[in-house]
Amino acid sequence: MYTEKTTVKCESGLHNKQATYFIQKANDFRSSIWIEADERRINAKSLLGVLSMAIVTGTEVTLTAEGPDEEDAVKTLVSLLQKELF
Repeated sequence: MYTEKTTVKCESGLHNKQATYFIQKANDFRSSIWIEADERRINAKSLLGVLSMAIVTGTEVTLTAEGPDEEDAVKTLVSLLQKELF
C-alpha cells in the first residue's frame, strides 16, 4: 500500500472535465486507488464518487493505492492535482 497527501491546486478543483480526466488516468492503473478528503474515502476510479466529494481548490486530499503499480499510480495522480490546469 502506498499513500501520499497533497493539496488540490487545480483552478476549479475536481469538477466536470478535470474529474473526468482524473478518473480516466486512475483507470490506466491496475491498482485499487482511493481518494480521501474530510473523513470521506471513495474509489478514485468512480466518477460519481469523485464528483460527490465536491473537492475544490485548496482541499487537502490523501491518495492511497494498493496493487502492482501502486506507487506510480499515486505519484501520477498527485502530480495532476498539483497542476493549476490539466
